[in-house]
Amino acid sequence: MRRFPTGSFGIVQGSRVLFADYADGGVMWTGSGSRESRHIVTFKETFRDLPAVHVSISMWDTDHESNARVDLTAENISASGFHLVFKTWSDTRIARLRADWIAFGSVQDEDDWDIL
Repeated sequence: MRRFPTGSFGIVQGSRVLFADYADGGVMWTGSGSRESRHIVTFKETFRDLPAVHVSISMWDTDHESNARVDLTAENISASGFHLVFKTWSDTRIARLRADWIAFGSVQDEDDWDIL
């Protein structure tokens, strides 16, 4: 279990359409084999330490003639952001996908003292 020290606790969330490849014949819709879509998320405010980040699919549109193979992860998590990474493989065809995310952790409080 991860414990956060008492004090200020911050939560930030967002949503992002990662791709809409059906519209322009993009690789997630027309390609095959291993494919990846990677996006950098930058927090408006920096966390004090590494936050916990949760990602989820909030909308997807897939082809019904192949299996839906999906891997959605948060990588390279830092106090200032992370990479939102979607992967698929084989003959999976995905027209579009939206991912939601939430990050939470300790943040600097206005009452915190920075003693040198």
